[in-house]
Formats: sequence, C-alpha cells, structure tokens
Amino acid sequence: MKITTLYVYPIKGLRGIEVEQALVGPQGIQHDRSFMLYERKPTGPLKKMQLSSYPQCALFSQHITRDGEQPPAAAIVVRHHKPPASPGDDDDQAETTIRVPLEPDISALDRIDVDLHGSPTRAYRLGDVYDAWFSARFGFPTVLVHIGDAKRAVLGKSLLPPAAQQEPQQQKGWASSLASYITGSKAQSPLAWITFTDVAPLLVTSETSLREVSTRLPEGQPVDMYKFRPNIVVDGEGEDEWAEDFWAELRVASQDQQTKMMLLLTGNCARCTSLNVDYETGKQAEGELGTVLKKLMKDRRVDPGVKWSPVFGRYAFPETGDGLVTVAVGDEVEVTRRNAERTVWDWPGL
Repeated sequence: MKITTLYVYPIKGLRGIEVEQALVGPQGIQHDRSFMLYERKPTGPLKKMQLSSYPQCALFSQHITRDGEQPPAAAIVVRHHKPPASPGDDDDQAETTIRVPLEPDISALDRIDVDLHGSPTRAYRLGDVYDAWFSARFGFPTVLVHIGDAKRAVLGKSLLPPAAQQEPQQQKGWASSLASYITGSKAQSPLAWITFTDVAPLLVTSETSLREVSTRLPEGQPVDMYKFRPNIVVDGEGEDEWAEDFWAELRVASQDQQTKMMLLLTGNCARCTSLNVDYETGKQAEGELGTVLKKLMKDRRVDPGVKWSPVFGRYAFPETGDGLVTVAVGDEVEVTRRNAERTVWDWPGL
C-alpha cells in the first residue's frame, strides 16, 4: 500500500489542509489540532465546537503560511466562506481572513480551563481580537484557544498504545501524574497524551473502504474522503474493504524501504453526523449525501463499545523515536500485525 493523501487541521473543526508531506511526532502531525474553538455561553462551562453540532465550521478554510510578509510570519490564515445567497455578501470583504500565529508566545496568554470528551486541560486563550472575529461570523460568542504546553489524558485503556497499558496500580500512577501535570503541581510528563485530537494522535483511513461507501449512494455522487477528516489516507491496495478494522500495526517506509515510523492502531473511529455536512452551505447536505451516516448504520456498527455508531477508520499512535519524522504522499505502508478480533471502544461517556 501507499499513502495517497495527508491532512492536517491546525484549528480543530475547520476544513482540513491537504499536504504532500508532513512532520510527525508522538502527538501526530505537527500543529494538528493545536487550536480549538469553544462557544461561550452566558452561564456554565465552555462548549466544544465540532462539525457534528456546529456544521457552520465547514465554512472556514485554513492554510499555513511562513511568507513573513505580514506579522506573524508563521501563521494560520483562516478564511470565512459565506454560503450561497448569504445576506450582506458585499460586507466585510476586507476582513474575510484572519492570521492566527502558528506558534504563539504562550507566556503572554491567559490560561483557561477547557474540556474535550471528558479529558480536561488548561489551555491558552488567544485573545479578544481572535474571539471577536470568529464570534462575528458564527453569530455568538466564541473563544479560540491554543494547546501550548498543555496535555490531555487518553481515557479508558483500550485506546492507549501498548507501552502505556499497565497494571491497574501502575495505571493509577499514570493518571495521577497527568492530573498533576495539568494542575501544575508537578513538571512530570505522562506516558501517552494528546492535544485537541479526539482520542489519539492520528486517524488512518483506506480508499478501498471509501469506495465501498460510495457504492451506497447514487452513481455520480461519491463520498469525498475529506468528510471523514483523516490524517493519513492509504490506497488499500492488496487489502479487502474494511480490512483496516483488524490492523494493529503499520510500517511506513520511504520508497527505498527505509523505515520512517511504526503506527500502532489502537481503536476504531466511531462516526457522527459530521459525515452529512455540506461544506459549501455549512448545513446538512441535501438528498442522498445528507444520509451517509444512516447508510453506514446498517452494517458498520461493528464495535460493541460504541454500538450505536458506525465505524470508519482507525486511530493510531506513531512511534517516531525521539523527534519528528517526515512522511509523504507515496510512502510505502505495510501491515505488520493484525488483530484476530476487532478492538472494543472503552473511552468513558463517548
């Protein structure tokens, strides 16, 4: 097999960026999901913003620039795409984009408590300028936060890579060390942690399985892979559809067979209503493309740990050694270990 596409999502929930190559470390693709938007309610905690409940996130594209012509030199340029027939199409055209510093100076930012899927952390608030820009376009108060040096715990046990799957008394110590890190009482790093990725650093999908999904829709209406929001897409050559359900380990190598990294695939990706979103309108797609999730419900609810949700793709933890490795479209991918049975989801409450 080969890698056919790579995606990175600097600001979680917005459109992804397709790249030819990427730097990958223990926490996945560099800068992936290092920023996130939350809705600020009049009372109560901040509410996470993701495509499933905020489909209008699809109206925002993003790309990374290091051109240095405008400050900050390294930035995420976010563009708001107004949906067709949107009122006031001629308004605010000069402010349809905003530059977010790719690596902000966290020493100058306020800390803020946030939660994602029951795994809390103390992130960094980018500031009023960014909050106001997004708030004006969403139509309600939002907060843009950066993960900085914060860490989120991987909950449950099944999703952890093998090195972090310890005996109960050891696991308790691991969880305690992460809690201490988050609250600042210890400068101790846990064995496995994540940023604003959902439950693991990477998501791997297969084009072979995508083709099978497209057969469920009328001819001429294929499902696009970007709807599934993966990081690494492989062509699936030599593998049956849905074979990835049983993948436990992948070897990623350059074309001269020099190993770049191993991927430990630990959990299934349970899908949600984000599959039904039309990225041009920021709403549920019309017709058959608005029923993709329902079509998968028929026979892809294969994980008893999330029995009401269909599965597409596998979550992965990369083994890259001490630093970052460059992976690229065209890299060879080999299945080096398979599970006899599908893994079972155990992230609590999700």
